[in-house]
Amino acid sequence: MRIDAHQHFWRIADRVGQWPPSELQAIHRDFLPDDLAPLLDTAGIDGTVLVQTMENEADTGFMLDLADRTPFILGVVGWTDMKAPAAPANIARLARHPKLKGFRPMLQDITEDNWIDDPALDAAVAAMIEHRLVFDALVLPRHLEPLLNFARRYPDLPIVIDHGAKPPISEGRFIGWYARMRLLSELPNVHCKLSGLLTEAGDQKPQAVRPYAETIFDLFGRKRVIWGSDWPVLRLAGEYRAWLEQCLDIVPDDSHGDVFGGNAQRFYRLEV
Repeated sequence: MRIDAHQHFWRIADRVGQWPPSELQAIHRDFLPDDLAPLLDTAGIDGTVLVQTMENEADTGFMLDLADRTPFILGVVGWTDMKAPAAPANIARLARHPKLKGFRPMLQDITEDNWIDDPALDAAVAAMIEHRLVFDALVLPRHLEPLLNFARRYPDLPIVIDHGAKPPISEGRFIGWYARMRLLSELPNVHCKLSGLLTEAGDQKPQAVRPYAETIFDLFGRKRVIWGSDWPVLRLAGEYRAWLEQCLDIVPDDSHGDVFGGNAQRFYRLEV
């Protein structure tokens, strides 16, 4: 199967005061399964992983409800307050849904860069491991050192770095991002998504993405790189099928089965 391991749905009415702002006209509207289904059919995508975009459990409930009614949604990455006293109980409750596969705190929006490097997460992480859930790391390069400490502290927690940690492609900077990603890639519980890079390229040509994408593949290898579209955010920078074809060209042919489906199935334990 070919799987898109990172896409979003939302209703603008639920997002008053939240991102995206109205100036981002390409994505400032409702995006629901009927909008994505034709793109999946055209691109030959068999299923998706739906990922949270808001810091509340109502959004997680909305996604799980969509998953109940949408066969192509194979898994959901939700949100819960991982430092709340009730976090273990909340995780256990949400994990009862068979399509709930993991959680994602919105680290890129948290003021404290070291939020993730905190033993206060012990109870929540223990509950995630108990229920065989995974951790999506929505981080920027400045979070990579705290994320490294987090990944070392919890070697039994499967972790995936979303969007390659959003490298500064538009600024042409590479070395600092690469050094920290290399250390993370040495940990067997850490994976990386080949997603979101086109948005980070800014005004540069799509070809600017290639050195960063090739580096991700070189560091994490064919068994720990997971492709995703980041649709509909992708609409700010390109089109669905064009991004897929660009990545198919970058990833060696003999790794397509893993990167574009098999790794997502294994990492998220998708029932297909």
